[in-house]
Amino acid sequence: MTPSPNNLAPRHRAVLAYLLLNSGTVISTARLIEAIWGMLPPDSARAQIQTTIAAIRRMLRAANADGLLSTHSAGYKLTPEPGQLDLDEFTSLVSTDQIRAALNLWRGEPLTGITADYVPSARARLNDRRLAALERLAETELDRGNHEALIDELAVNVTAHPLRERLTGQLMLALHRAGRQPEALEIARTFRQTLADQQGLDPGHTFVKLEQSILRDDAALRPGRPSYLPYDVPDFTGRTAELRELTGHSQIWAIDGMAGVGKTTLAVHAAHHLAGDFPDGQLFVDLMAHTAGQKPLSAGDALECLLTQLGVPAERMPLSPADRAALWRSELSGRRVLIVLDNALNAEHVRPLLPGTSGCVVLVTSRRRLTDLDGAQALSMEVLPAADAMELFTTIVGKRAEAEPVAVLDVLQLCGFLPLAVRIAAARLHHRPSWTVAYLAERLRDQRRRLSELATAERGVASAFTLSYEQLGPDRQRMFRLLGLQPGRDLTADAAAALAGLSLDEAEIILEDLLDAHLLSQRVPGRYVLHDLLREHALNTVNAQESLEARDEALARLSEFYLNSAGAAANLLYPAQKHLRPQLPAPARPPQNATEALTWLETERANLIAIAHHTVRPGDLVITLATYLLHRAPQADTEALFDLALQASRQAGDPAAEVRVLLYLGEILFWFHGDCERAADNFRSVLKIARDLADRYLESRAVQNLAAVHLKQRAYGEAQRLFELALALNREADKPLGVAGSLTCLGVVHGCQGRYAEAHDHHRQAQRLYREAGVQIAEAPVLNHIGLVYKQQGHAEQAHRHHREALELCRALRLTPQETVSLNGLAEAARSMGDPAQAVAEHEAALALARDLINRPEQARAHDGLARAHRDLGNHDRAYDHARQALDLYTDFGVPEADEMRAFLAEAQLSPR
Repeated sequence: MTPSPNNLAPRHRAVLAYLLLNSGTVISTARLIEAIWGMLPPDSARAQIQTTIAAIRRMLRAANADGLLSTHSAGYKLTPEPGQLDLDEFTSLVSTDQIRAALNLWRGEPLTGITADYVPSARARLNDRRLAALERLAETELDRGNHEALIDELAVNVTAHPLRERLTGQLMLALHRAGRQPEALEIARTFRQTLADQQGLDPGHTFVKLEQSILRDDAALRPGRPSYLPYDVPDFTGRTAELRELTGHSQIWAIDGMAGVGKTTLAVHAAHHLAGDFPDGQLFVDLMAHTAGQKPLSAGDALECLLTQLGVPAERMPLSPADRAALWRSELSGRRVLIVLDNALNAEHVRPLLPGTSGCVVLVTSRRRLTDLDGAQALSMEVLPAADAMELFTTIVGKRAEAEPVAVLDVLQLCGFLPLAVRIAAARLHHRPSWTVAYLAERLRDQRRRLSELATAERGVASAFTLSYEQLGPDRQRMFRLLGLQPGRDLTADAAAALAGLSLDEAEIILEDLLDAHLLSQRVPGRYVLHDLLREHALNTVNAQESLEARDEALARLSEFYLNSAGAAANLLYPAQKHLRPQLPAPARPPQNATEALTWLETERANLIAIAHHTVRPGDLVITLATYLLHRAPQADTEALFDLALQASRQAGDPAAEVRVLLYLGEILFWFHGDCERAADNFRSVLKIARDLADRYLESRAVQNLAAVHLKQRAYGEAQRLFELALALNREADKPLGVAGSLTCLGVVHGCQGRYAEAHDHHRQAQRLYREAGVQIAEAPVLNHIGLVYKQQGHAEQAHRHHREALELCRALRLTPQETVSLNGLAEAARSMGDPAQAVAEHEAALALARDLINRPEQARAHDGLARAHRDLGNHDRAYDHARQALDLYTDFGVPEADEMRAFLAEAQLSPR
């Protein structure tokens, strides 16, 4: 009879399976004992393992495969040859996008018939890999319109895994596309109820958005090629030579010209002409390089927009710009896509967005000539020739223009022959049947004299804008003027109501009228945008017609709106820090739950940052946003805002505000930059001011942060003393959440010193306090700390379970910084479990996230773990690179890990290539 693993005894099969799961890795006898029996092995465990290894050797020898199992001083290693291990074949097929073939390798539950302590967690990990592959396949098939063929397979898997959010969403989308909307919505309701019953959570933002889109029967959900081109004006006139060039065969076109010359209109018109040649879609993104009061859209944000248009879901969106660029090029590989990149700053702005394939065409518009954009064909636009401008004006106005050719030429000259100005003037005349062309020209000429404009083409645009403005009623004129004061990117009706001191209903009616008059645009429903030239015109008008006092009052109302709304959102998201924030009145329409609060903050972030520089209360706004900024905003913006708040609080002589800003600045320095010394200086300043103010809670925060610095430097005695002092101060101040924080920190100290029972006790007390207070957001750090204690005890499986639970909670609540900590913890636990490949994957995810957040301590931790995991895998060059990067960071921080990393480099005999 041919030898087979099935002929082995059950215990022998369990050991063989464990060695196969960890193929290529040396597994010690102690590891095998723990894997098979857990923490309560029999006295004969070592002897049983030796007997089992002998039995496996006999089976392999009989199959002429005895060389697969080798013995080392540290244990045993099983190394199957290529093609012998189905798990390796699965991984290889998935990596080469042969996902259906990979899934066909599965036959029921993995590790069926094997009983051992390691089996449940290993089976869960394997099933998770299968489901991830299935979700990836489903995404591809949905993109291809193969939704009908997916429904049965997805339904079976959703029934088996009812808490799998992405899989459930894919089934909903497939059902919806198959015309089964009620079933799709019933699946959504079932998922919501199951998630609430079993985990006490709400679905994520992506799921909610999909559910709402299905409810609305959103056209964007229907299969087909993506087309995001803006509306092509029906009266496009002239530009014949330019169109002939653009519809040629160049891969990249760089269209430049002055503001209002019609660059975007030409690019969009040409794109519509070319659309039929690009069956895989037409994409459009406004890079906002010359939008007044706006920062240009970053490469990362632009790539997110483009990838979303291609159908990449949020959960697959990489965090770093480099990874997004790589995914962008990968997604375009083999596709024919037309891309319009509008309003670019320069060549550097555009370069990361260019596809890596010759099958795509890119049209770029910019006010600057992109002479250094390699491979681009330049097309410089001038103002319209007189004949084309006259044709455009006549097309819009009709017979009246034909009757007054000289007056038409006067109007065109006053408009500078700029298409935008010509369109506005012609549209105004078209809607005023009693006017003659000569009357329009006279009005434009008078307006130019009143404003004393410079003799440039743009003056004509201003004249046309002023003429449109004059046709508005007084309340519309006032709103338009005040909109010029808005320092942010766009605004909602709520914000406009605050700016103008109106009710929401009044503001919405006025904004819609301005939209109809083409003095506002609306790229997203409910959000109003001023074109950059119109914004300049509105600002000039408000400065000329409103007193300084009236302008200040309008900006103050807008600032109060953003401040109060931010306060309501922060109180929902971060209740533990509520007493650190100023007490503010509730806005007229506060968010109703944490999901709405986070969505509002994410949507308004650019406006909040902009208004902080224009309010008389920057300290209040920054302190209100502090926790959100630390968790979600770009680090450069966060630090700049805290510096602004610190200066304002000192100028105002407000120590209560100053101490809070100093506290948060210290936490940025410590937790994100790893700068122990500068952070400690800030915390000492906080401690002094807090004691002067007799503020026990702030005193406790300062003491606790100083203790954290000592903990980082492994001065455990001093750290424990200070944490115990912080605990006493929190109890004295009757701050249960502060007490929970201090207990957590003491648990960390106990774990570092080997007092594991005390560590677990403190963490469980903290967890209980957080749950009693309903502060779910604080539980993820506690779970990560518990996982670290288990790792310190050598209980890798339990550590892995707690870090996994923390990661799921972080993702559900979108706690991005703590997600990095969870990923690093998972990686360290995986390595302790003998899975260095998984450790590499988790550490790399943590490193990418930490880089995006500019979190240097977690970057160092990830590099450290990657060095050790790559060393285990035999990748010595990569191990050395990561070890050097970890060492550089640890040296900057001045922490003991630097010496440990030097010792690792020496012990592992790692050196440069």
